Amino acid sequence: MISIQDLHFCYGSTAIFENFTWQVSRGETWTVLGPSGCGKTTLLYLLAGLRHPQGGDVVINGQPLTRPRPQTGLILQDFGLLPWATVRQNAGLGLGIRSFYGADGIHAPLHQTAVKPADFWLERLGLGQVADKYPAQLSGGQRQRTAIARTLALQPDLLLMDEPFSALDAPTREDLQNLTLELCAEQNLTLVTITHAIEEAATLGRKILLLGHPPTRELLVFQNPGAGQPGHRNSPDYVNLCKRLREEM
Repeated sequence: MISIQDLHFCYGSTAIFENFTWQVSRGETWTVLGPSGCGKTTLLYLLAGLRHPQGGDVVINGQPLTRPRPQTGLILQDFGLLPWATVRQNAGLGLGIRSFYGADGIHAPLHQTAVKPADFWLERLGLGQVADKYPAQLSGGQRQRTAIARTLALQPDLLLMDEPFSALDAPTREDLQNLTLELCAEQNLTLVTITHAIEEAATLGRKILLLGHPPTRELLVFQNPGAGQPGHRNSPDYVNLCKRLREEM
């Protein structure tokens, strides 16, 4: 699904990645963990096609990445909702843009299967009763659900999330973490989530990529097969993994 080979990226004279190689298979759930300034968001933007490497290759689904691809969904920390649009209008925004441009391979896949309407995803994410409200009238969790609905309506095969739950209270955060894993399994999505929270990394990622101070040259990956399983947060494996990650950071 994702193949990064010999990646080199820098800001001015500051190298962030040097000869960095990383592979992600279809349907895997990864979290990328590390301190501020380590390159987590840069890596996500490289995967989204919003930044481009100075050297090496970023390949997704067998195709070199030269620009944002329509099959990639990106959810940012601030939700990215239009404040003057209702929940229903926000959720259908991407579908409206695709309808305008058509299946040009840039704004929409060349061969698009039948899509579910935005209202389907609003109901699926428990937003049916607030569909005609505006973002300012919603809770943080409802705004994030709206952003997820807008993204899933486009039928992505790769979902990229940049600290999507950091501003939410603990119960809402845990609820949306569980929902995200459920939806990814249901839709066979590949998930890459950026986080600086150890507990979130151990909750969402069946594989955890730990970045240190740049430049990053080698992989440091932790296996976490219990992620998403009932009771995982209370298991000894979870506690031990969090301890190991804290020690490595």
